[in-house]
Amino acid sequence: MARPSDPGADALAGLLGLSNHTVRKSHYPELAVRLEELEAERNRYKWLFEHAVHGIFQASLDDGLRAANPALARMLGYTDPQAVLFSRRDLGGHLFVGGPTELLQITQVLQRDGALLGYETQLRRRDGSSIDVVMNLLRRPDEEGLVEGFVADITERKLAQERLQQLNDELEQRVTERTNELIDARDAAQAANRSKDKYLAAASHDLLQPLNAARLLISTLRERVLPATEQVLVERAHQALEGAEDLLTDLLDISRLDQAAIKPDLDLYSLDEVLAPLASEFQPVAEAAGLSLRVRSGQRVIHTDLRLLTRILRNFLSNACRYTEHGRVLLGARRCGHYLRLEVWDNGRGIAADRLESIFLEFNQLDVGRAADRKGVGLGLAIVERIARILDCQVRVRSWPGRGSVFSIDVPLTRDLPRPPVAAVLPQPSIGNPLPGRRLLVLDNELSILQSMASLLGQWGCEVLIATDRESALEVLQGREPELILADYHLDHGVTGCDVVMDLRKHFGQPIAAVMITADRSDQSRLAMQRLGAPLLSKPVKPGKLRAVLSQLLG
Repeated sequence: MARPSDPGADALAGLLGLSNHTVRKSHYPELAVRLEELEAERNRYKWLFEHAVHGIFQASLDDGLRAANPALARMLGYTDPQAVLFSRRDLGGHLFVGGPTELLQITQVLQRDGALLGYETQLRRRDGSSIDVVMNLLRRPDEEGLVEGFVADITERKLAQERLQQLNDELEQRVTERTNELIDARDAAQAANRSKDKYLAAASHDLLQPLNAARLLISTLRERVLPATEQVLVERAHQALEGAEDLLTDLLDISRLDQAAIKPDLDLYSLDEVLAPLASEFQPVAEAAGLSLRVRSGQRVIHTDLRLLTRILRNFLSNACRYTEHGRVLLGARRCGHYLRLEVWDNGRGIAADRLESIFLEFNQLDVGRAADRKGVGLGLAIVERIARILDCQVRVRSWPGRGSVFSIDVPLTRDLPRPPVAAVLPQPSIGNPLPGRRLLVLDNELSILQSMASLLGQWGCEVLIATDRESALEVLQGREPELILADYHLDHGVTGCDVVMDLRKHFGQPIAAVMITADRSDQSRLAMQRLGAPLLSKPVKPGKLRAVLSQLLG
């Protein structure tokens, strides 16, 4: 190696800036400043290390902890950071709650990835308790096996999470308990509704029986020539019975609709088949109210349930005649795409726009102040809304206060031809009066109804025989068949009027005409009477309709 006195050595010293004593002295101030800066930086990092909020440590993968700050010591329950400089064996046995297995897994991740970030674990404290922490561990690339770690105590956060989870569990439990209570309450309400519906159906059936007898007796009296005072009383009794009948009918319909007891019987019908009976039924009603009724029909064919659709249109017409003081009512139809819109127009009082929705609520009548002005109980349009849902048809209403309203329902159109109606009996005018002298058998298990029917039919000139079952019918007939049978559907001991009619037809070997009368509005009874091929009259029987049906069958 060249000596300092050698030319080569002088050259090297010159390159380093140390070629002579003067030059070296000129660099001392800069070096001192740099050393001071490094010392200040070191002190700053040392201050941060010692006063950091979170724990900081340096460790060797082979030997354990080399340095720890006071925050880590306090976190673990120690006062001196030197007390937490655990060896690798102590780390696995005393610090990590997961033990040597957890330490081995941490080491493998650091060796493979060089870092372990956001690692949540539990550390054991000096008193044996544990704390929840989150750690970031970084392996230093400049020193093999050296790791620096940053530790944050998350015990409070964990406790808050546990408390929140506990609150959530308690809330879920309370929600579950409340839900179960609501389910129990709903089930109880549904059971009560079913019980109410069954009771209402049974009560309505039982109430309709005496009402039917009373209706027949009142009708008998109305057709007689009475003194004026008695005639007024009879007419008032007739009106009171009509109100009670309408109420019971509506309540029974609402009950059956709410329990989904009505299923649509869809078929093809011509428009005339739907509108002609309604025109015949409501023409005298409109005339009695001082109105003119116009019906515009056509040759369209619709796919619907005739009975349910007629129930809707009958309500529209009834309301139009009821709430129109003067003018006219129009029943018509027009095509709207694949649907036929059946409409009822009137020029009555109309309905305000903000009240159109409420008219479909139960027991709701608009602009009725006094009880004497009430017409019905406000169930008609609620029934319409429910039937429309069953038919999957849309009901619409438009109204102009002071000018009138239009109610409509959209019914599916079809190009197919309807089948001929089976045993359809529609009120039609007949030539003369075919009833006097005709031999009729009346079957019913209610004596009051038998007597009332016998009085009315006898007043019409018929020869009336009454019976309660098959045996008594054969006894009163004395081997000679009747010209027509009027039979109640439900007789005693589970026997139906249909059964007795078929037995009598078989006994006499004749297709004796029959009319079925019932308060049972179930689909089962309706289908049974359809198979019998007999027209159906619902209780309470309207004498006008009864007379029209008898005249048609006997004419």
